[in-house]
This record gives sequence, C-alpha cells and structure tokens, in this order.
Amino acid sequence: QLQLVESGGGLVQSGGSLRLSCAASGSTLDYYAIGWFRQAPGKEREGVSCISRSAGITNYADSVKGRFTISRDNAKNTVYLQMNSLKPEDTAIYYCAAKRITVLSELLRCPRAYDHWGQGTQVTVSS
Repeated sequence: QLQLVESGGGLVQSGGSLRLSCAASGSTLDYYAIGWFRQAPGKEREGVSCISRSAGITNYADSVKGRFTISRDNAKNTVYLQMNSLKPEDTAIYYCAAKRITVLSELLRCPRAYDHWGQGTQVTVSS
C-alpha cells in the first residue's frame, strides 16, 4: 500500500521560497502520477500542480504558474514542489496525492482523481 509523507513546510516571508517534498513508501512512484493540492482555512481544496507518470508532463494552476515547479526523482521515490516568490495567499496546508496509472492513454496526463493522499504540511507566508 502506497504511503505518502509531505515535508518542507514552514513559515516564510513574502517573496521567499520553500521546497516541499512528498516521499513515498510501500510502492515505487514509477507507476504513479502525482499531484499537489492545497487548502486554506475556510476555502475548498484546490489543485496546485501535477506531474504525469511518464515524460514529466506538468500542469499548474494559474495562480502559481511561473512561481512553482513540480519535479520527480523516481530513484529517491520523491516528488518535489519548489515554491518561489511566495505570497500570503499561498498560505495553506499542502497535500500530495498519487494515482496509479495503468492505461496507456493516461501515461502523459494528470489524472482527474487520486487514490492516495498524504497528511499535509503547513505553509505560512507572512506579509
């Protein structure tokens, strides 16, 4: 059973950077597409970024394009979210999620739904 653990959150000033990690255990991430999500207090969870199982195809929410970068290191069984130029509105709990991809046509896509979720890591950006 795949388990995901996020780390790297914390308190940072506006304009600063953080790198979140999503470490997997119980299975190799080679077979999974990975997404990052966030949920701010009083708001619904929103998708931030995702990376496909193959070829490293990435997508980003408009609100983070040009500032956040998702990457994966399958050898380390870890996915990263590099967050630069952070803004107070980026404050949220950040979650990673994984979807096992078994269909050829889905190898280069981000899935619509995910099967496995981490416990989240808090990111707070002060103004």
